[in-house]
Amino acid sequence: MNILETDHWCLMLPSEWQAENEDDIIRIVDQDEVGEIEITTLHKQSGKVMPGEIQTLAREESPEVPKWEAATAGAFSGVSGRYTEDGAAVREWYLGSDSLLLYVTYVCDEDDTGLDDASVDELLGTLVVGDSQKA
Repeated sequence: MNILETDHWCLMLPSEWQAENEDDIIRIVDQDEVGEIEITTLHKQSGKVMPGEIQTLAREESPEVPKWEAATAGAFSGVSGRYTEDGAAVREWYLGSDSLLLYVTYVCDEDDTGLDDASVDELLGTLVVGDSQKA
């Protein structure tokens, strides 16, 4: 296991997954390239990200998701949903902790739906707020 650390959050990255930073988006792929996780970090200028804000943002920004469900990923909580589009299966999460909001997507070929679900859930389950945010 490796630790993937940003200025705002950290997670445990299994050795079969590799991460890179592209234009402030963390891109994580597994060695067999079945799917890809992307994590975008937004930082609220003042105050905490509230659950209602997360739900509203998710509905506005991702209208293609038919149903949002409560979700927890490590120290973050919010909503998650799924949809398929153009042969791809997509999972999305909008997750908040303190003043951070993470927008997370996992995309794979529609034929591979569910193949990496347990691994992705385990990986996201290790999310913690970074030390710089706790200060």
